[in-house]
Amino acid sequence: MLMRTDPFREFDRLAQQVLGSTAVARDAAMPMDAYRSGDDFLVHFDLPGIDPETIELDVERNVLNVRAERRSPAPEDAETVVAERPTGTFTRQLFLGETLDTDRIDATYDAGVLTVRIPVAEQAKPRRIEISGGDKRKEIAG
Repeated sequence: MLMRTDPFREFDRLAQQVLGSTAVARDAAMPMDAYRSGDDFLVHFDLPGIDPETIELDVERNVLNVRAERRSPAPEDAETVVAERPTGTFTRQLFLGETLDTDRIDATYDAGVLTVRIPVAEQAKPRRIEISGGDKRKEIAG
C-alpha cells in the first residue's frame, strides 16, 4: 500500500538532537500514522497550529505531496523571549502503491490533524471466484 518515505528522516532527527532544535523548521517532516481500514487507506498527519489555508495536498504519479506552513504568532517587532515551537514550512512525500485509487483521494483537517483517505482500487480488492463443476465425475483409482 504505502512505500517507504524519506530514508534521511532519521538522520534529520539525530542532527536536531545533537545540534539542538531551532525555532524555524525548514522542510521538516510531519509525524503521521497510516493504516488500512476496510476499503480505505487512511493517513493522519499532525499539524497543530497550522492555518488550513496554508495546507497544500497534491498527487502526481503515485506520489502524495503534503505541504503546510506555520507562521509565528508574534509580530515582527516583538522581542522573543522563548521560541520552542517550530515555524516555517513542513513537507512530507508518500510513495503510494499501485493498489490505491489516487483519483478519489479526499482530505479533512480537524483539531490539528490532517486526515487523508485514499480508497483501495477496485481491481486490488479481494473478490470471490466461483468454481464451476462438470456433470461428469471421474472416479479415482485407488
